[in-house]
Amino acid sequence: MLYQFIIKRSFDFVFALLCIVILSPLIVIITILLFFTNNGTPFFFQKRPGKNEKIFSIVKFKTMNDKKDKNGILLSDTDRLTLIGKIVRKTSLDEIPQFFNIIKGDMSLIGPRPLLIRYLPYYTEKEKIRHTVKPGITGLAQVSGRNLLNWDARLAADVEYVTNISLMMDIKIIIKTIKNVILSKDVVLDPQTAIQDLDEYREQRT
Repeated sequence: MLYQFIIKRSFDFVFALLCIVILSPLIVIITILLFFTNNGTPFFFQKRPGKNEKIFSIVKFKTMNDKKDKNGILLSDTDRLTLIGKIVRKTSLDEIPQFFNIIKGDMSLIGPRPLLIRYLPYYTEKEKIRHTVKPGITGLAQVSGRNLLNWDARLAADVEYVTNISLMMDIKIIIKTIKNVILSKDVVLDPQTAIQDLDEYREQRT
C-alpha cells in the first residue's frame, strides 16, 4: 500500500521530470521535424479514460498526417503514416510526450494502457479493475506481447498487474520495456492490422 500510493507517485514524478530534461534536445528535434511533416501539428491529443474512468487528454507525437480521399474521408492509418512517423513509432519515441501526462498526474510510468472511451461499456466486471489505478506508458500487457496479444489476454494482463502491484513487478516491467524498445520487439506500426477494435471484438462474440 505504501509503495502503490506514495512511493510509486514520487518515483513517477522524478523519473518523468528527469526524462524530460535529459531528452529535451531530442524532444525539440522531433517536434520540429513533425511540425513541418504534419503541417504545423507535431502532437496528437485524444481523450482517454484514466483512474476511476476520469477523462483526460493523452498526448503523443503525431505520426500520421491528416490526408483525406476525394470524399473528405481520412485515408487509412497505413496511408497516413509518414516516413518520420514510422521511425518515431518503431522506436517508441512517440510515447515521450506522455511524460508530461505523468507530471500532471493523469498517468503513471507503469499501468494499464489508457484505451478509447468508447470501449468502456465492453469491459467485464473483472476487467473494470484496470481503471482503479492510473494508466501507464508501459505495462504488463505491453511487455507480454503488446498489440500481438488478443484482447482477452491483454486485459487479463491488466487485471493481473492491478491485483499484484509491487516494486519488484514494476522493476521487471521497466527492464523488459527497455529491452523491447532497444530491440524494437513487438512493435506494430499499424495496430489495426494486428488487432481489431475491442468493441467489434466483443460484439462478434455475443
